[in-house]
Amino acid sequence: MELFIDTTDKNFLQLRLTQAGRVLARRKIKTNFNQSEKLWPALDKLLAAAGADLPKIKKIIVANGAGSFTSLRIGIAAANGLAYALGIAVADDQGRVKQQGRLKIVAPRYERAAKIG
Repeated sequence: MELFIDTTDKNFLQLRLTQAGRVLARRKIKTNFNQSEKLWPALDKLLAAAGADLPKIKKIIVANGAGSFTSLRIGIAAANGLAYALGIAVADDQGRVKQQGRLKIVAPRYERAAKIG
């Protein structure tokens, strides 16, 4: 089973579970800048809708690229952390993975420097 995470739009969160190319469950949630608060409860509901649990996930794919600096980081950090915890593969939506020491992770691709302050 594969989990797809998309937080590139700061106003929405999208999750999808697939198996052998078939969509088992999907959720699109309006978040209004609070994706970090809604991601994990939404994942729980997605898994419940598919009748699945975390150990059934074998790969995580995360949207990477154009989007809000913070929202992009939320999705990628969640994907990397969950993949590490489950001991499974992670890649971005273009199949890119970065070797970081012994780990394979997704590195965010920002379209411009962050505006902080």
